Amino acid sequence: MDIAAVHGRCVLISGGDFAALPPRAPGDFVIACDRGVQWAAQAGIKPDLIVGDFDSYTGVLPTDVPVIRLRPEKDDTDTMSAIRWALQELQPSALLIGCAMGGRFDHAFANIQAAAFAAARGVPVTLLGANETIWVQRGGYMRLPQREGVSLSVFALSNECTGVTIRGAKYALDQAVLTNAFPLGVSNEWAADTAEIWVAQGLWMAVECRK
Repeated sequence: MDIAAVHGRCVLISGGDFAALPPRAPGDFVIACDRGVQWAAQAGIKPDLIVGDFDSYTGVLPTDVPVIRLRPEKDDTDTMSAIRWALQELQPSALLIGCAMGGRFDHAFANIQAAAFAAARGVPVTLLGANETIWVQRGGYMRLPQREGVSLSVFALSNECTGVTIRGAKYALDQAVLTNAFPLGVSNEWAADTAEIWVAQGLWMAVECRK
């Protein structure tokens, strides 16, 4: 497997409900995680690597794609295992996890925690579901254009996020503190063409969710 030149985006196709996947961009490295093999085939995407214990996918695996087989008895989910591999072997600039939501709530939440693991190590993550897009990162700035019929939420993933400022939204914040034990930032909406979010410190996620 030639991965020497891979330092761009790593796309993981997880095993939640099927959701539309973005077109493969030049330089993307694609990992199908267990049931993600089925979703990759459905989307017409050939993965560069397959990772899984294959408890949720029992179909035929392609013979021309490398496979990392995992034991069912393990601490990491298949997607978490794929993230660890990607961070170590690819050192990507960003991760995108498709088919990340829906299905079992515990698996969806595990994907968010796995995204936080990567973000804590400086790699921002986007998670895609059928009805939501989630961005997870450590501190920093985000600019999101207004979308009709979509809510905007901001949550702390670490114990607290400091210096949280939100502009261009109905409910603005200025140098506020968000904690992971109170949903202050839930269900906001745009008051301008663009919402801007700044976070001085902490792991956080922005969520666009179809109403």
